Amino acid sequence: MKRILIIDDEEKSYLSLRTVLENNGLTVDASNNPHEALKNFSTGLYDLVLVDIIMPEMNGFELYRRLRIIDNKVKVFFLASGRVNYAMVRKELSSESDSNYIIRKPIENEDLIELLNIIVN
Repeated sequence: MKRILIIDDEEKSYLSLRTVLENNGLTVDASNNPHEALKNFSTGLYDLVLVDIIMPEMNGFELYRRLRIIDNKVKVFFLASGRVNYAMVRKELSSESDSNYIIRKPIENEDLIELLNIIVN
């Protein structure tokens, strides 16, 4: 069974995502605190991490860099609401591979499941 970690400071957002994913057979851990999520993260534990870009205290890019130090193979997708500033994303991840993607919120449940099935399989 595939295991996914969601890190989003908006509790309503991550609870909604968690419910949809669990109802579709995925194992999901979720946190609204990037520091807590980082503390509990370990190599090989997750197949995919979904990280909100804009969070207080630690933004998604900084969290991503710290997660990569622990596990440089885990797939990471960024969650973004509203308009995405792709220039900022490219600047923040300029040294990273193209394996990092953005999922715009809100996303239809069916579209999310279809996308995640492609990503984790």
